[in-house]
Amino acid sequence: MSTEPEALDPDYGKHGGFPRYEPAKPGPGFGRFVAAMRRLQDLAVSTDPDDDTWDDAAGRVEELVKLLDPFQAPEGVAPAGRVPALPGMGSLLLPPWQITKFGADGVEMRGQFGRYYVGGNMAVHGGVLPLLFDHLCGMVVHATQRPISRTAFLKVDYRKVTPIDTPLVVRARVDSAEGRKSFISGELVDGDDNLLAEVHALMVQLLPGQP
Repeated sequence: MSTEPEALDPDYGKHGGFPRYEPAKPGPGFGRFVAAMRRLQDLAVSTDPDDDTWDDAAGRVEELVKLLDPFQAPEGVAPAGRVPALPGMGSLLLPPWQITKFGADGVEMRGQFGRYYVGGNMAVHGGVLPLLFDHLCGMVVHATQRPISRTAFLKVDYRKVTPIDTPLVVRARVDSAEGRKSFISGELVDGDDNLLAEVHALMVQLLPGQP
């Protein structure tokens, strides 16, 4: 029996705003741009220059906005979020983590958090971890070739403070599936496999026409 999404769900490609996006292959300039923007995000929350420097920086960013503004593209056309080879798949919304395992038995990503993600006392903001886990759970659904789904439930248990500028690993897998439901569990660990946070999530297959 085929495990392709279309075999499990003939309406796979008709779920409102969720067409089946193909990976993007932009030129090397896009990767340089995203890396520079990530560094700029870190600097935007961790520097304290004089007023003249702020004014100069604002002017330069405004010029960049003018440069890119005419090239806005619809969702699924712009490369952001569609470049698996880049950290965070090339999306500035997502933490800059790299997929290191992608298969039916689960997904693993590796990376670290910079200053942009600090919530206080040089620790990762607690609200960032659900974002990381939610992205991971979506990847798990794709890796197991389950039909496209949305998050119905996501519970995060914080076990230890998550540090910045430290290599970390996050992984998850489907524990069970019942009809439209995929029950997923996962964990965030440090380099010594110390548990920092856990997730339990329910992903539910969209019905035809659901956005």
